[in-house]
Amino acid sequence: MSYSKYYCMKKLFIIAIAALPLLFTACSSTHVTSSWKSPDAPSSAAAYKKVMVVALLSDQNRGLQQTMEMELVNELTSKGIAAASSYQTYGPKSFKNENQARRQLRNSGADAIMTIVMLDKTKEKNYVPGSVSYEPWGWGPYYGHFWGYYRYSYGRVYTPGYYTVNTNYYWESNLYDLNNDKMVYSVQTESFDPSSAVSLSKEYAHKIVENMLKQGVLLSK
Repeated sequence: MSYSKYYCMKKLFIIAIAALPLLFTACSSTHVTSSWKSPDAPSSAAAYKKVMVVALLSDQNRGLQQTMEMELVNELTSKGIAAASSYQTYGPKSFKNENQARRQLRNSGADAIMTIVMLDKTKEKNYVPGSVSYEPWGWGPYYGHFWGYYRYSYGRVYTPGYYTVNTNYYWESNLYDLNNDKMVYSVQTESFDPSSAVSLSKEYAHKIVENMLKQGVLLSK
């Protein structure tokens, strides 16, 4: 192999490696890890008149609670499935006790309830090694003298490594049929280092509803 061909291949390899982070960034950060559908699930899932969405999160995550609920409501509504946010309807702490909950849900017209629970939240610290750029011998004006080459190498060739912190979320959602008081569907997901709460909520809602329709738990109208 000639030197010029070797150099071109090396350049292409470096460009491909540099593009990998962009490729992974463009991909969805949320993935369904498992899902379950009850054999007792109604054969005509479209019979649900209204789904009440309830996110069970701590006081420190009130903003995320609202966003998660509303994005799931929006995704369900876009498929023709009537839905409402518990936070918007009843406030951050929706139900005080079972009797009150039953009364509130009955008055709302909901005959199904969808819960969102954060099972775990972890942070990972990763070291990203520095990169070394390469130019062939004799390339550019800096190579003619030692001091010019030294300054060029010191300032531009060697890039120090750095640390990044990724936040990962683990979720579970259950769908309960309020007419029969039974769970008819459950799904678990992982969300890896989402860029924002809105991005996390949108991806989660999309993946959940997509899986529910695939499983036949809900039918798009």
